[in-house]
Amino acid sequence: MGHVLTAETNKRQETIFSTIATSQFVFGTPSFRLMFSFAAGFCPLFVTWKKVVNGGEARLRGCIGTLEACQLINGFRDYALTSALRDRRFPPIQAKELPYLECTVSILTDYETANNYLDWEVGKHGLIIEFVDDYNTRRSATYLPDVPAHEGWTKVEAIDSLVRKTGLSGPITESLMKRIKLTRYQSSLFTMNYVDYVSYMKATRGAGAKVGNQ
Repeated sequence: MGHVLTAETNKRQETIFSTIATSQFVFGTPSFRLMFSFAAGFCPLFVTWKKVVNGGEARLRGCIGTLEACQLINGFRDYALTSALRDRRFPPIQAKELPYLECTVSILTDYETANNYLDWEVGKHGLIIEFVDDYNTRRSATYLPDVPAHEGWTKVEAIDSLVRKTGLSGPITESLMKRIKLTRYQSSLFTMNYVDYVSYMKATRGAGAKVGNQ
């Protein structure tokens, strides 16, 4: 059957992921007051799932979001499900993986037009690049603020990688770099792992509550 999910399994997993996302957003970190200040508003956001494998560093398991402002509670639920179940780079997350997962929501803020493609700070800014290539094709791509820092890239290496992410396979020339329109942004991150999720569910539903894949 490969990665095909039954309707019943899919519905159950969507319920799990929706609950994780909602509980994370409202109660998932000590910064809940800041989250409440966001809750009624509209912002771009991304939801990232990572999985800890063999006790090592958490690895990407899905990440999808929007650069357009959306109502946060609804957008949070929608993209939590989409990134968990419909990121084409990965098979849908299965219930048996839940104990190894962590979920991070990135709320994107402080959009600014940069003066040039190097007018940003590693570890502080996320990047959106837009340009027209030599064949008059318009291209764009984004990296969240944590990506260049996590990869250990310089600014130039990050921009080179982002240009490749747009699908450009030809040479990256200085002329092309100068055509890049770069928008930088910042993000507020809220993360919950499975242990936090279980604790939250038991606290709100009682110690005997069944959660996740139990």
